[in-house]
Amino acid sequence: MKTIFIAALLAATPVLAKDAPPHPGAIVYLEVCQACHMANAKGAVGAGRIAALAGNSNLAYPEYPIAVVTGGKGAMPWFRGNLTDQQIADVIGYVRTHFGNDYRGKITAAQVAELGVKAPKGNRE
Repeated sequence: MKTIFIAALLAATPVLAKDAPPHPGAIVYLEVCQACHMANAKGAVGAGRIAALAGNSNLAYPEYPIAVVTGGKGAMPWFRGNLTDQQIADVIGYVRTHFGNDYRGKITAAQVAELGVKAPKGNRE
């Protein structure tokens, strides 16, 4: 049942091209990030403010999104210990090259391991 739901969600989501295999970061974005940052990555305002990732100049330097995704910021939780360093690298790389962003340069799991905020004690990593 979960596989059917994910397949239907992937087919209906504009983040993924239908003719090409999905970018690994697109899968992480869809399953983890999109709920708050929205399908178009423009964020949201409601009970709180969710930052827009579309056209976000803070993504120009890999250190910033690595620190935010691994350590959290404001209402955004940390994902270190919940996502692998490779998944974090993939999703940051995806967001940096989509949604009106054109920040090239591969983000690697090694960069995430070196530059990322360490997982809080008691969190799995």
